Amino acid sequence: MKSLYVQVLLGIVLGVLVGALWPEFGRSLQPLGDGFVKLIKMLIPPIIFCTVTGAIAKASDLKHLGRVGGKALLYFEAVSTLALIIGLIVGEVLKPGLGFNVDPRTLDAKAVADYVAKAKGLGVADYLLNIIPTTFFSAFTSGDILQVLLVSVLAGFAMAGLGAAGAPVTAAVEKAGEVFFAIIRIVVRAAPVGAFGAMAFTIGKYGLAALVKLGALIGSFYLTAGLFVVVVLGLISLAVGFSIFRLIAYLRDELLIVLGASSSEAALPSLMAKLQRLGAPAQVTGLVVPTGYSFNLDGTNIYMTLASLFLAQATNTHLTWTDELTLLAVAMLTSKGASGVTGSGFITLAATLAVVPSVPVAAMVLVIGVDKFMSECRALTNFIGNAVATLVVARWEGVLDRETLLRELKAGPRSREAPATAPA
Repeated sequence: MKSLYVQVLLGIVLGVLVGALWPEFGRSLQPLGDGFVKLIKMLIPPIIFCTVTGAIAKASDLKHLGRVGGKALLYFEAVSTLALIIGLIVGEVLKPGLGFNVDPRTLDAKAVADYVAKAKGLGVADYLLNIIPTTFFSAFTSGDILQVLLVSVLAGFAMAGLGAAGAPVTAAVEKAGEVFFAIIRIVVRAAPVGAFGAMAFTIGKYGLAALVKLGALIGSFYLTAGLFVVVVLGLISLAVGFSIFRLIAYLRDELLIVLGASSSEAALPSLMAKLQRLGAPAQVTGLVVPTGYSFNLDGTNIYMTLASLFLAQATNTHLTWTDELTLLAVAMLTSKGASGVTGSGFITLAATLAVVPSVPVAAMVLVIGVDKFMSECRALTNFIGNAVATLVVARWEGVLDRETLLRELKAGPRSREAPATAPA
């Protein structure tokens, strides 16, 4: 019971039971889950700033950082596109929406009106401008990781350019980072309570019956995501020289937190620290992980193409190969367009369908009731994908300490120390 892993697992199980047996009481526990996620998100901006700024300021070769960023983006685009294609293939093979025979004219689009409105603001120009914060400090209050990353990179390069004069500031930023990681170690002890509240609310509001009603879609998505992690990410991991199963076991505490909170951001600080413990340098971890949370959303990508085909099949909408290729191309852009937006997976789905008019956007009401159940799988897949991506880029750049990686993975997680402390 002293293990965070066991405590979070117990919180999840109790949450499911409370939500199923006492739905109204379960729905009232939503503030527990929301409060925990807000506590974590409150600490993400300063942790990213201190980690990224300190790493860049101390870097002896700034060109090396540019290469790391370029390789990370190349990897993200390749693997994300593969995830989209896999979702499309599985949707065509399993056909989870076949037999629903829903008439789009009978659907009430009001339930998804808010998501459609947000999706309209995901244009390329709007997205690029949104990366630039209104002020330096507004980046820390916007909730957008890319804005924090931009400010951090600029500050890091500026401090590096100051040379010896910038050394005291760099030291102060690093000390501040240690303080924020210490706060994270305190906050994460509330993870079992947060997981309990989040699961009780989800089951209490949507009910287990929703899982049965749309079981084909949920089952197809979980199966596809699982195969993607085991086969695609597993093969990539083997090429780098480690086992995906050992990595998953090493990150088990964080994965349970992500599952309970239904948000990969809930374990972002701990992931960055543990990857450094595994032998990935701070310069690589500080750039790849935050960027990956916006550009490397494997679970979201699988969901978008699979859900799009499900809605087309459920409404008996015929999609030509041209329609499907257009869907794939649009999804490659929209999957990057909702970082830092609540309900981003559902919003990007709305943005994608808006460009493929043959699939009625109103059909999204069919999945809105079970989207919460699938968001947990999206978050888990995204989380594992970014962990693998960081180790791959570090290995690609030749800076991954493979001896440390294998030793740590073999030793397994040290639950009593979770989350990991920031390495010196």
